[in-house]
Amino acid sequence: MNFDILPLAIGLLIGIAAVGSCIGIGLAGSKLLESTARQPELKDTLQTLFFLIAGVTDGAFIIATGIGLWFATANPFRH
Repeated sequence: MNFDILPLAIGLLIGIAAVGSCIGIGLAGSKLLESTARQPELKDTLQTLFFLIAGVTDGAFIIATGIGLWFATANPFRH
């Protein structure tokens, strides 16, 4: 088999995960601002939940990056 497209696949893996993570954190941030504007007394609780969600969302991107870099260096599909 010919694995000349492996760098493209790795770039797509990391790029799609990065775009998805950025969109998710942006949407969550906008909802945080909306919620804080509606009920300012819940600001601390909402901010805590936002950072928890942002960490989980960013964690998925970091895992995808790690897998992509593993494929780039080890190439587990080579025979």
